[in-house]
Amino acid sequence: MRKDVRILLVGEPKVGKTSLIMSLVSEEFPDEVPLRAEEITIPADVTPERVPTHIVDYSEAEQSDEQLYQEISKANVICIVYSVNNKKSIEKVTSHWIPLINDRTDKDSRVPLILVGNKSDLVEHSSMETILPIMNQYQDIETCVECSAKNLKNISELFYYAQKAVLHPTGPLYCPEEKELKSSCIKALTRIFKVSDLDNDGILNDNELNFFQRTCFNTPLAPQALEDVKNVVRRNMTDGVKDNGLTLKGFLFLHTLFIQRGRHETTWTVLRRFGYDDDLELTQEYLFPMIKIPPDCTTELNHNAYLFLQSVFDKHDKDRDCALSPEEVKDLFKVFPYMPWGPDVNNTVCTNDQGWITYQGYLSQWTLTTYLDVQRSLEYLGYLGYSIIYEQESQAAAITVTRNKRIDLQKKQTQRSVFRCNILGAQGSGKSGFLQAFLGRNLQQQRRIREDHKSFYAISTTYVYGQEKYLLLHEVMPDFDFLSEADLTCDVVCLVYDINNPRSFEYCAKVYKQYFIDSKTPCVVIAAKSDLHEVRQHYSLSPHEFCRKHKLHPPQPFTCNMTSAPNKDIYTRLTTMAMYPHMAQADLKNSTFWLRASVGATVFAVLGFAMYRALLKQR
Repeated sequence: MRKDVRILLVGEPKVGKTSLIMSLVSEEFPDEVPLRAEEITIPADVTPERVPTHIVDYSEAEQSDEQLYQEISKANVICIVYSVNNKKSIEKVTSHWIPLINDRTDKDSRVPLILVGNKSDLVEHSSMETILPIMNQYQDIETCVECSAKNLKNISELFYYAQKAVLHPTGPLYCPEEKELKSSCIKALTRIFKVSDLDNDGILNDNELNFFQRTCFNTPLAPQALEDVKNVVRRNMTDGVKDNGLTLKGFLFLHTLFIQRGRHETTWTVLRRFGYDDDLELTQEYLFPMIKIPPDCTTELNHNAYLFLQSVFDKHDKDRDCALSPEEVKDLFKVFPYMPWGPDVNNTVCTNDQGWITYQGYLSQWTLTTYLDVQRSLEYLGYLGYSIIYEQESQAAAITVTRNKRIDLQKKQTQRSVFRCNILGAQGSGKSGFLQAFLGRNLQQQRRIREDHKSFYAISTTYVYGQEKYLLLHEVMPDFDFLSEADLTCDVVCLVYDINNPRSFEYCAKVYKQYFIDSKTPCVVIAAKSDLHEVRQHYSLSPHEFCRKHKLHPPQPFTCNMTSAPNKDIYTRLTTMAMYPHMAQADLKNSTFWLRASVGATVFAVLGFAMYRALLKQR
């Protein structure tokens, strides 16, 4: 909401603009009225909306046209004052003042107007019959108030309505001609309904309505009040209440009713609580809350964030198969202004036999987004309403910023859950196959992936000494001369070569010597396509000799050309090296280091599967 409100009073001379301001301030009609009142500021604590309000007078006798134009451009709301006993001053509203104001304001951001009929104490009749056609003709007119500066009639109300026109404008919400909500308002309220519909059954039950009421207005509704609300909807429409819950149509009807009855502030309170600004766009402050990420630190989702994302998954997994069909994914992202996941996501995370993203794959994609682009993750959590559902100040409460990696190395332990492995190798060496094998896909399954649906990332879970960790694989484009900082920044490096291509290993050797020979980042050489005949590499040293010389682990044979799912031991090894870089070098000759990690991975993968099945049964 705005931090202050600036009200400008304009109109013909002698209609009582200055008297209105002075009567408001002194609470009595002034004996002497100056040509123009000084600008006054009403403090926040004495205004109904708790917002400082500046009231500005205009005098044709004292001010030039240029000064008037400047004041119009600065005003948040303009009161056009006329005298109810002066027909000429009423005619000037449409012949002079409204055209003048419209000429001086941007068409897309028109200032709300209040028509003020002063001197009502001098007449027996109302000017409303004359004013109503004007109000119907001009959409920018919020309301009309008849008042009297002399007997103080409706003075406070006048300035309250002016303040309300700025803080709770009708324009963005409602079309008076059509007598219905505007499309942008329907879109915003529909998102709010879907976020509040915690079980995604298309209705707001009593618990959900109470949570919504408490979230927006800090107070629950009494059972009778809930019934009264639903009865109002029932009396006005047939499909507004279903199974004793409020449907989307009923929800939209209630807000239409609030606006028609002049209670715009109710709808605006809801919209602002859910992050919307005056143009019904989600604010930058809501979508992108401040979060500080020092150098050498990474970003991960915390426990509460995973619980929230699990509830979102459950809410949309209608058939309870622990995977999201394309329709279910589309339904999940209806609260977004665009579809955030493309077809490449299905080749970045684990899917079921139908190619649908599994529960584990879904959490993995969120983990990937948070690690690579935390701002995007904050934005996505904002669309889903994380801070509202979990009653947090912002989505930043969902993020854990890990400690500096140097401290992890010094202490020889880490609390991190996500580890990045960059995959480097010459063109055609088998990098993409290595990524897809991590997701359980053999060569035959990989060949079905369309070229334009390929991904340079793969992420899934591994188990190291009983701890579940995420391993994020990133395929780096093979351009030796242009490896960026991002290409080199990781927890472990994979150098992949094709044992059947004599020129494949040379790239790995050059990259290692150029970028990693003095690095503390552990490196592993992968002898890919190990099902094929191994040829002699056109390099001064064989891969085994090179690894021995540089104290690297011997090349690890790898193939995904098999009928079953590829073996995943190598990925456990990579995660272990990323977690314990100090041990990776020390234990190169110690095969039990790898054995312990692999056995731990197998045991916990089985346990994890059993827990997964149990979770399935619960659902």
